[in-house]
Amino acid sequence: MANIVFGFGSSHGPLLSTPPERWDLRAADDRLNPEHPFRGKTYTFPELVAVRQGERDFVQASSLEARQKLYERNHAAMNKLAARVDEVNPDVIVVVGDDQHEWFHEDIQPSFTVYSGQQVINAAIDPEKLKTKSPGIALAMSASHPPEDQAYPVPVELADAIIHQAIRDEFDVAVSMKQRSNARGLIGVGHAVGFIYRRIVRDRPIPVLPILLNTYFEPNQPSAKRCYQFGQSIGRSIANLKGDYANKRIAICASGGISHFVVDEEFDRRMLNAIRDQDTKTIFAEPEAIFRSGTSETKNWITVAGILSQTNLKMNLVDYVPSYRSEAGTGCGMAFATWD
Repeated sequence: MANIVFGFGSSHGPLLSTPPERWDLRAADDRLNPEHPFRGKTYTFPELVAVRQGERDFVQASSLEARQKLYERNHAAMNKLAARVDEVNPDVIVVVGDDQHEWFHEDIQPSFTVYSGQQVINAAIDPEKLKTKSPGIALAMSASHPPEDQAYPVPVELADAIIHQAIRDEFDVAVSMKQRSNARGLIGVGHAVGFIYRRIVRDRPIPVLPILLNTYFEPNQPSAKRCYQFGQSIGRSIANLKGDYANKRIAICASGGISHFVVDEEFDRRMLNAIRDQDTKTIFAEPEAIFRSGTSETKNWITVAGILSQTNLKMNLVDYVPSYRSEAGTGCGMAFATWD
C-alpha cells in the first residue's frame, strides 16, 4: 500500500513575500477596509483599534524593527520546511489549499474539489491581473508565480482513488479534469499551490495533487468538522492504494492560515494545539463564525489533520510567528509545522 511518509504546513500570506519596510502597503489596505472579521463580529478599522485597546502594544509590535525580526523568523521557518522536504524527497505531494476566486467564481464554486488532469501549470505572472490589485497585493503576488510557466505532473491514479473513496464516504466531491482558462488563456494554479511549489519545493517538478476547498465564500463553505472528515476519507484512500503506488512516498501539505487579516493569537494557539493533539472536540467546538476571511484557511490545516489521523505521524510546530502590520493588530498569524 502507499505510504504517507511526511506532512508539512505553511502559511502563504502576502507578508511572507513583502520586504518588512513595505508592510505598510497592506496596512494601508487595512485602514480602507470597512469590514474586519474578528472573533465572530465585524469591525471598521477604527472600531478594531478601539476594541483591541489594552490587548498589547500593536504600534510597537508592528514597528519596522519588530517587522524585520518577524520577517527573519518566518523565512528561517520556511527554510527549515524546504530543507526537510528536500531530505524526505517524496514521490508525490498532496497540497490542500483554498481557491480564492482563482479557478472558481460565481458560475461554479465547489466546497471540495480534487484536480485530476494529467498536469497542472503554475503560470507566470499576468501583468493585466497585477493592474487590478492594490500595490501591497501586487508586490506579494510574484512569490507564487515563476518567471515562466512551470508544469507539474499530476498523479491521476491517486486523484481517482481519493475521488472514489470520497463518493463511498458520501462526499459529493467536485472533480476538475482540465485546468481552467479565460479570454487571456490558461489560468495558472492558485496561490495556495503556487506558493508552496515556489518557496518550499523550490520549483522541483515533483508530482502534485491539488485538493481545493472553498473556505472563503458564502454560502457553501464546509464546516471544520466536515473538513476533518473529508481528510479522514483522503487518508483512508491513500492507505488502501495498491499496484504501482505500493512503494510511493507521499507527503501531505496544508497551505495557508492561520488567523488573518486580524491576528488572533488565542485562536491560533488553540487551533495549533488541537491539530497537534488530534483534539477533535476542540476543533469541532470552534464557532463557524470565527472561520472568516483568511482565518478560514485554518480549515486547510484541519483537513490535513484528518488525513494524517490515519497515520502514525506526529505534528511538530517549527514556529508560530504572529506578524503584525498595524496599530489595530492586523497582519497574519504565520504557522509552520511538520508531521514526522
